[in-house]
Amino acid sequence: MTSVTENQLVGRSVARREDPRLLTGHGRFVDDIELPGMLHAQFVRSTVAHGLITAVDLTAVRRVPGVVAAFTAADLGLGDITARLDRPPAEFVPTAMPVLARDRVRYVGEPIAVVVARDPYAAEDGLEAARVTYESLPPVTCEEQALAPGAALVHEEAVRNTLVDVSLFATEGIDGIFENAPCVVRVEARTGRQNALPLETRGAVAQWDAREEQLVVHTCTQIPHQVRTVASRCLGLDERAVRVIVPDMGGGFGLKCVVGREEIAAAAAALRLRRPVKWIEDRKDALSASFLAREQHYTARAAFDADGRILGLDADVVCDMGAYSCYPFTAGIEPLMAAGEMPGVYKVPAYRVRGRAITTNKAPTAPYRGVSRPQYVMVVERLMERAARELDMDPLEIRRRNLITDFPYTGVNHITYDPGSYLESLDLCEQALKEAGWYDRQAAARAEGRHIGIGYSCFSERTGYGSAAFAARKMQVVPGFDLSEVRMDTGGAVTVTTGTMSHGQSHETTMAQIVADALGVDLAKVKLHQGDTDRITYGWGTFASRSITVGGSAVRRAAVKLGDKLRAIAAAEWGVPPEETELARGRVRRRDEPGIELTYEHLADIAYLKSHLLPEDIEPGLTATAAFDVTTDGTFSNATHGAVVELHEGTGQVEILAYVCVEDCGVAIHPQVVEGQCRGGIAQGIAGALFEQITYDAQGEPSATSFMDYKVPTAHEIPDVTIHHLETPCAFTETGAKGAGEGGTIGAPAAVLNAVNDALRATGVELDTTPITPETVHRALTSPALEQTR
Repeated sequence: MTSVTENQLVGRSVARREDPRLLTGHGRFVDDIELPGMLHAQFVRSTVAHGLITAVDLTAVRRVPGVVAAFTAADLGLGDITARLDRPPAEFVPTAMPVLARDRVRYVGEPIAVVVARDPYAAEDGLEAARVTYESLPPVTCEEQALAPGAALVHEEAVRNTLVDVSLFATEGIDGIFENAPCVVRVEARTGRQNALPLETRGAVAQWDAREEQLVVHTCTQIPHQVRTVASRCLGLDERAVRVIVPDMGGGFGLKCVVGREEIAAAAAALRLRRPVKWIEDRKDALSASFLAREQHYTARAAFDADGRILGLDADVVCDMGAYSCYPFTAGIEPLMAAGEMPGVYKVPAYRVRGRAITTNKAPTAPYRGVSRPQYVMVVERLMERAARELDMDPLEIRRRNLITDFPYTGVNHITYDPGSYLESLDLCEQALKEAGWYDRQAAARAEGRHIGIGYSCFSERTGYGSAAFAARKMQVVPGFDLSEVRMDTGGAVTVTTGTMSHGQSHETTMAQIVADALGVDLAKVKLHQGDTDRITYGWGTFASRSITVGGSAVRRAAVKLGDKLRAIAAAEWGVPPEETELARGRVRRRDEPGIELTYEHLADIAYLKSHLLPEDIEPGLTATAAFDVTTDGTFSNATHGAVVELHEGTGQVEILAYVCVEDCGVAIHPQVVEGQCRGGIAQGIAGALFEQITYDAQGEPSATSFMDYKVPTAHEIPDVTIHHLETPCAFTETGAKGAGEGGTIGAPAAVLNAVNDALRATGVELDTTPITPETVHRALTSPALEQTR
């Protein structure tokens, strides 16, 4: 398609289309939905981490004033949610996750029964009356217990509590490389279990539509079509008989890109009662019983030559995935991500990795922003820092010697990296911190006995995963493509659909920018529809920074096809070839005579109201559909983060004084949105580095069930972030854009940890585990080694 690009919208920070609605209180979230005769649901949850259910007595529940019904799995006839990988039994063990636990519970908070009442307070009263008895079993609460010989089994079929065990990329001769290397460094790192913590907790409102013979489920999910599939299968309905609608959504971060049990159970209750049922997750359940992430253990070593060039990387990754595999990604999501992509931005000639997912008596794990990349980037960056110290090199120089600079580059992990600005981003980040005077301030502070450190992290973010990438993981359910429909009405207004799902990423604006540019219409003329399985043909939703790379590419393709049809109709009216026409701000005009033009309204009249004038080869209407899938290994955004921290001896607190991010996500559709994604991601990365963690006691009881115990940073702890943009357009997407959703989170833990270790240099202490607690920092700052330097 040929179009005029004056006043191009892509690349501009236009006013967000969502803001007037959201800022004036006209947003509509799940909990805003009120329906006639609506009931409220809550869940009887397990109070033990591991046990056999010997009895569930709901008799007293049903007598509680206001309670309408109480159901177990047997009452509702509910099935299981099972996610699978097409891998042999030695590599993958599937685990069925019942919608409601029947015979056995495997973590504190597991749903056993659903109580339905006239209001939320009566539902809570009903929970108090439930009586569940258990035969307790030994809980498995940590990696050491899970893998110990003779350990109690969370699932009988999972030998040594291992769900995934995959060894990859064993380069021939790698043992000899390590034996003969001039420098070998090691890191053992652990990262704490986290909650994705969206502002809006999970929730659903389900109702039976008798006229349409359809179960309608309003829920805050990132993957509406997958929720429809699972709900229909668990409830024994045709997919046509289930409609999933997502209203405005207050965050997801991956927690909502898997199918949860509660929305299925609430839907089953609505189907049974033929009355609307609402379930809203409270914060206690969200913290303790919802999907969690990040609990990982790395043992890694790297071999270097005497000039600081890496010779080999060898790693063992163990991810504690909790009690079950999530649907559709399975328990393999974290170890396979780490194992497949760990070499990252560096030229690693030899590689070996073992990735394992273990099961424990904890809430199950779902993807969370970054999915293992914050962890393995932290490990690799620690290896770089340690090698620099061993070889007496500048830590940035050793990175420069190992960064990929020639593209396309096919790594030892069989992934081809498209062009990026790895070296340029590092150089600019260092320059920014130097020009801001932080190196001079650090030297002055050290002379005063203060502890200021500067740390960096270099990384890439693989985005736009297509079907080929997910198929390589041997997922039985293979995400990848996206579909879009673009339709113009008789007034020239445009409606566009996307299978992606915004939960704060401004899709209503960015997708409209793409369409408006492709068709040459005003932004106000474009309206996006998303999150409705009856209106959207199919879609995989939003995760893994795929919305613009995959969804936006499908949208642009559909818009281009519609533009071609407009040109074909105009060309037929003029009697010229379509190649002699072009789009120009709501019109089609002659290329040879620009003064001759037809408005879109005129062409729409022909397409809809005077279709007898259309040539035989042009169908009536103005609608175009298109699909897009990434057939390459994907595209790679990249960045360098630099953090400046000060450690306070008296309290052990880590104060972040400055933070610089130099990022390259290709063409930024809306630069302000990209910066917002970056800042929000960095805040979450800092949270993981310094604050957030859920632990469990010996009985499997979670430590953090409120914000009194689960420490999250406020605006006071998150610094101002300076962002610099580089732009390497992507050759594989329709817009030149790469993904930007996860990069901030990926780079922050490593940058903060390296800065803390730089500040601790005089102590002789090095930290490799997050979160970094004040107690740990205080012990390091009061160590005898530090006293000897004074």
